[in-house]
Amino acid sequence: MRTVVVTGTASGIGKALKGMLEADGHRVIGVDLRDADVAVDLTTDAGRTDLVEKVTELSGGTIDAIVANAGLSNGSPATLAVNYFGALATLEGLRPLLAGSDAPRAAVTCSMASLLPVDDQLVELTLAGDEAAALARAAELTAAGTGDIIYGSSKAAIAHWLRRVAPTADWAGANIPLNAIGPGIVQTGMTAEMLSTEESTKAVESVVPMPLGGIMGPEVPANLLRFLVSPENSHMCGQVVFVDGGSDVVFRGDRVW
Repeated sequence: MRTVVVTGTASGIGKALKGMLEADGHRVIGVDLRDADVAVDLTTDAGRTDLVEKVTELSGGTIDAIVANAGLSNGSPATLAVNYFGALATLEGLRPLLAGSDAPRAAVTCSMASLLPVDDQLVELTLAGDEAAALARAAELTAAGTGDIIYGSSKAAIAHWLRRVAPTADWAGANIPLNAIGPGIVQTGMTAEMLSTEESTKAVESVVPMPLGGIMGPEVPANLLRFLVSPENSHMCGQVVFVDGGSDVVFRGDRVW
């Protein structure tokens, strides 16, 4: 039995993943704002500190895998706070607990939205680690009515961070494969409003083409996460694996490298 920490387990991909891992016989320490083993707010420093303390207590100091899955897409600074800074606090804060595992693994939920236009200034401030300045820039975008770009920018930033740190001593050097998934449009509470009518659904599909299978259920990306944090995944390092029905291919064509 492995012990896996999953954030965002109250709904969507995280909930689906928790069910899969538990069905496999593993222990899942679920994290969310509510209805979870660890109830914390990842937009705050206090919540991030509580996450580490409570997971350490519940796990006895050793875990086998981390899935930083919690996310928002509401076009506000909170989206950036959770999707990037909360994810980093989860991965970096819990990484020491992986030291006692025979097969430590870590994964984060990115998005095909990382391929869409981003706010370069926001991405740069975020990657610089200046959370106050990054949140201020996000607030400017929200006030200007362009808050929708925050989500894709946060996911682009996490993808850049992943590529930078995955091969380093802290991760690959410690035998911890660190990777990400890049889902397309998933039927979750986060997307319920945008998929509430046939007209709005067609509008989404026009922006995010998914020629293979179309819009998916949360079990599809959850199943990929299940593999990424399994012992069978021994050599993937710093990969963003798109599970998007083909959006990546449509957008980037044959540009593999």
